[in-house]
Amino acid sequence: MIGHLEPRGDFRRAVLATTGRILRSSSEGASAWHKILVVRPDHLGDLLFLTPALRALRTALPTAVIVGLVGPWGRPVLEHNTCLDRLIEWEFPWFDRRSKRSPLAPYQSLARLAAALRRERFDVVINFRADFWWGALAARLAGIPVRIGYSTPITTPFLTGAIPLEHGRHAAVENLALVESVVGKREEAGLEFPLIAADRARGTGLLRANERGRPIVALQVGAGAPVKVWPLDRLAKVGRMLGAEYDVAIVVVGGPSEVEAAHRVRDAVGDRAIALAGVTTLGELGAVLERCALAIGPDSGPLHLAVAVGTPTLHLFGPADSRRFGPYGDPAWHQVVATPRRCAPCNRLDFAGAEVVAHDCVGDITTEIVLGAARDLLARSLDRPGGT
Repeated sequence: MIGHLEPRGDFRRAVLATTGRILRSSSEGASAWHKILVVRPDHLGDLLFLTPALRALRTALPTAVIVGLVGPWGRPVLEHNTCLDRLIEWEFPWFDRRSKRSPLAPYQSLARLAAALRRERFDVVINFRADFWWGALAARLAGIPVRIGYSTPITTPFLTGAIPLEHGRHAAVENLALVESVVGKREEAGLEFPLIAADRARGTGLLRANERGRPIVALQVGAGAPVKVWPLDRLAKVGRMLGAEYDVAIVVVGGPSEVEAAHRVRDAVGDRAIALAGVTTLGELGAVLERCALAIGPDSGPLHLAVAVGTPTLHLFGPADSRRFGPYGDPAWHQVVATPRRCAPCNRLDFAGAEVVAHDCVGDITTEIVLGAARDLLARSLDRPGGT
């Protein structure tokens, strides 16, 4: 998640004065681009927010070779995306949640990446993260002639074309704006996560024992930051009550680090629930969510995955801004319940330990409010033609 970074003062005016000229020049040459690099070092949710922009780019330049530069954690999100010809994996510093590095390591990695990109001979790079100066600098050192991104003080010096950030704009719309600045306005597309047959078969097998012909509701236990997580006892109560009222099966999902939490929720829901946290690949999780009538949980990547596979969703928001990071889909089917706390959204996610308890704004969301929204969505989902 990134903050709103904008150039200030004379620097900002200079950037804005030259942006139009630079991007017009880039746009005029877009049809001649043969090899394009798109850069996004982030994780699941941010990469799903990138997919509408990838669709716009592919539609505008159908014969170009489009290559994605992502972390190893990003490959499962985009490996079957038809808008990309291939992926390059790189363990970006500061984005790898699994390890610590020496202070020198990011710069050694930068030099290696620049050398690798230089050998690829890209015509253009689009840097989709506004504060990712490291990636912008790597592209500059690689000699990629056209380098496009957002106008921020830390990235603009390495770019040949930049557009200003706008407050209050959804992250997916922001990505689209960057592409449209050089290829023109395109028909808006939704989030994309193609599912393959093997994942659908595995997902069906995981659900079959518990489903017994009943519709399914998914409960997501975790989120990318502890401060975004809704209390597990309340999530379990929602699952238990929906299960009893609508005769639905419950599947509790999450990542490998959320296995214990998922089992706690499953045990509290009862015998109509199963826990699949840490059991599925990302593709299999997408297939499980596709089978669900509703997915509920805190602001997280798996909830956006549910949006991408067409499942109605209910997102619980605390410190993050739902205008920017909320569900990107039809609001009739993808809804937000936000904390009533006045200080939200503060967009601060780095609280740790005892700080999380002191800043538990998502905990101000009551079970009753979530149940009311979930009942409405679930009832309408079950009434849809072909509803699960």
